[in-house]
Amino acid sequence: MIPAPRIAVTEAQIDRVVAQFYGRVRSHPALAPVFAAHVQDWPSHEAKIGRFWRNALLCQRSYDGNPMQVHKAAGNVKALHFPIWLSLFDAVLDQELPQPLAQAWSALAHRIGRGLSLGLPQQEGRCPVPYLGEEWSKKASITTGQDA
Repeated sequence: MIPAPRIAVTEAQIDRVVAQFYGRVRSHPALAPVFAAHVQDWPSHEAKIGRFWRNALLCQRSYDGNPMQVHKAAGNVKALHFPIWLSLFDAVLDQELPQPLAQAWSALAHRIGRGLSLGLPQQEGRCPVPYLGEEWSKKASITTGQDA
């Protein structure tokens, strides 16, 4: 039996969000150099991240990477990059998706970003990705019909 999607987005929406997000990343003054040091083949990278989100959102099993290991091994990825990453990602979600879907996906992205950020050395011992709290999670679960 195929599990139900966590968030009812389509593969086309995932592809659009990923493409729009990385378009912004490539021109962002703080993130562009970080990504440029590691990504030479953007279509391949975007396809891989699309598989990551298909796994996370649609419960497909097409992604086999280890994001924590990759971010730690990169050497130039810092915890302070994640609030920037999430801000850009949220802006793309708001632009590309209906509000309930954007909010639900954002809540998941923030949980993932917080986890990845906590796996990296912290500046002053604090995680720079704020905890969105119980109210945010409740809103996301209401819009998706699932527990956050």
